[in-house]
Amino acid sequence: QVQLVESGGRLVQAGGSLRLSCASSGLTFNNYHISWFRQAPGKEREFVAGISWSGSSTYYADSVKGRFTISRDNAKNTVSLQMNSLKPDDTAVYYCAAEIARGAVRSDYRGYVYWGQGTQVTVSS
Repeated sequence: QVQLVESGGRLVQAGGSLRLSCASSGLTFNNYHISWFRQAPGKEREFVAGISWSGSSTYYADSVKGRFTISRDNAKNTVSLQMNSLKPDDTAVYYCAAEIARGAVRSDYRGYVYWGQGTQVTVSS
């Protein structure tokens, strides 16, 4: 019933830009905080960016601050991640995830109840 679908991942050169999108269905979208996580081969799943249910608050991992921007459009039930100045270390599968909006956005993936299938981002040197 609930579905999150990521799109936009592709191969891009270092220093380039990419915009990921997350489309949702089957849930009351503005009842959820939405975050992006990523996982590279051999590494743990990592919080990238999060946005509160209303879009009023955003959070970023230190590794992406100043380069990535998260936004949401509650009328369209979508979340975007604008990624600039990409680095090879950004290479990973990127996942969109939803948590029930009780308090602040959490960075721990264990708090998220719905997940997309992921989209591959590859940054070449």
